[in-house]
Amino acid sequence: MCGIIGIVGTSDVAAALYDGLTVLQHRGQDAAGIATVDGNKIRLHKGNGLVKDVFDAPQMQLLTGRVGIGHCRYPTAGSAGSDEAQPFYVNSPFGIALAHNGNLINTDALRREVFEQDSRNINTESDSEVLLNVFAHELQEQGALTPKSAIAAVAGVHRRCKGGYAIVSMVLGLGLVAFRDPNGIRPLVLGKREAAGGVEYAVASESVALDILGFARVRDVAPGEALVITSRGELISEICAPAAKHTPCIFEYVYFARPDSMMDDISVHKARMRMGVKLGEKIQRLRPDHDIDVVIPIPDTSRDAALEIANLLGVKYREGFIKNRYIGRTFIMPGQGERVKSVRRKLNPIPLEFKDRVVLLVDDSIVRGTTSEQIIQMARDAGARKVYLASAAPPVRFPNVYGIDMPAASELVAHGRTEAEVQTLLGCDWLIYQDIADLEEAVAGPKKKHTTFDSSCFTGEYVTGIEPGYFERLQQARNDESKLKRRAS
Repeated sequence: MCGIIGIVGTSDVAAALYDGLTVLQHRGQDAAGIATVDGNKIRLHKGNGLVKDVFDAPQMQLLTGRVGIGHCRYPTAGSAGSDEAQPFYVNSPFGIALAHNGNLINTDALRREVFEQDSRNINTESDSEVLLNVFAHELQEQGALTPKSAIAAVAGVHRRCKGGYAIVSMVLGLGLVAFRDPNGIRPLVLGKREAAGGVEYAVASESVALDILGFARVRDVAPGEALVITSRGELISEICAPAAKHTPCIFEYVYFARPDSMMDDISVHKARMRMGVKLGEKIQRLRPDHDIDVVIPIPDTSRDAALEIANLLGVKYREGFIKNRYIGRTFIMPGQGERVKSVRRKLNPIPLEFKDRVVLLVDDSIVRGTTSEQIIQMARDAGARKVYLASAAPPVRFPNVYGIDMPAASELVAHGRTEAEVQTLLGCDWLIYQDIADLEEAVAGPKKKHTTFDSSCFTGEYVTGIEPGYFERLQQARNDESKLKRRAS
């Protein structure tokens, strides 16, 4: 789950790209990069680490140009710390730089195709480099470089690539090309602003990046749509994929996106509030005579839901944990021992909020269960009389294959277990999960009630279909043992 941004401006755009990446940093803390077009050259700087660590003033001064793209990387399939920072670049045809959010599920077949049929070599293990070379080949097949030929090349990508993807790319001599997978699984938003030299455009993973740069949110990029924004600021767009079911990723709203973002015309903040209402109603149905004294969120993404649960149940809402904001997200860390240490470093309880109370902890979701188990024990150690745990999402029982590095199925705490078994494993006195129908209704809200979502990590239903053997290969790539071996090598 990466963050991407692209801008076509009337003056140098590197500083704006940097600022945009800083507010998309929550989407990936592994690596960052910026590429700009300066005349007939693509200027590129990227590296491992946070945005603020990858770029300094001298490097930023070299990133001249009025067209640019940026990327902050979240590692999938256990590739943390590798040399796969984006954007990627190829010099043929014309010179293309590309940044990608998502994951392809037919990478192995495409890699062979690209080498054997397209006569192109892939230098990394990244599916993003594969996608770049597919796009480059399709563009080369078009001959002349025009907005129409770029759109035709994107249509070729849609024909060949399966999975979830949102793309920003630059083509020398043309401008910015952005597109989104035919199911719209990964988000992409278009913005516009008036500047002294004319109109400027931006595309980004989340609307919050547009907000801080002063771009007005125009609309979401449609599933299967290609946008071409020329270096002169002309916008050309076209749907260039066969009609498919629009299924945005529901986990964006549960966990990944910032609450101040709008994606597919849905407010993330309001979606999370509605999750809390639905979960509070379920608690009332199951235990109308509950003994909950206080509702405490597990920071940060569960706060909206926890506050609504507390309001609905008529009990106190309290902040009971202080978060160290310099520790990364624990469920993507490579080994169980590292995750255990990180949870203890990340959160510290305030004993006064727990002592002698029946506490309802609220989290956005439960993936491996590592964090939940330790937080429940923290609450007990802080003096809680009973500890209940509510998840704003249903049980995560299946891997996500469209760009979120959820672990192998065997490492998901709810995989192959009943809710009662998970409750026993986590050590809480009561475990309450959101129902999938309630989650989907909560995210859609009253204005988007007919929206369908990619909820595959909860349901096991994959909108693109999955080829035989794929999950076995995924298990090999994503289990802890494989990740540790790759780190060691």
